[in-house]
Amino acid sequence: HVRLVESGGGSVQTGGSLTLSCAYSGHTSNIWSMGWFRRAPGKERAGVAGIDSDGNTGYRDSVRGRFTISYDDANHILSLQMDSLKLEDSAVYYCAAGSVAGLVASAFPYWGQGTQVTVS
Repeated sequence: HVRLVESGGGSVQTGGSLTLSCAYSGHTSNIWSMGWFRRAPGKERAGVAGIDSDGNTGYRDSVRGRFTISYDDANHILSLQMDSLKLEDSAVYYCAAGSVAGLVASAFPYWGQGTQVTVS
């Protein structure tokens, strides 16, 4: 089993920045890819950014160039640096871990509890 705990959410003004962190623990040898997803009120959960163990990254179009995903495997921390935040970035953000590439939520068996990001 893999445990994921997000932190770093909060409220920020338009154009501001936030960094989300996700501490992962447990059977981390099962993890080959990790990602950030978000769910805004009334919307489906959507992939935001993903990274695999080779360091390959992928982003949804609306955040590319503004968000940066990274991980520190030595300390088991997945991060999402979010810059130039927009109103539409407001959502609950979740980190996820799995063994396949891509940003398909159903492919990730392990999820954190989520952290709220509010842009105003």
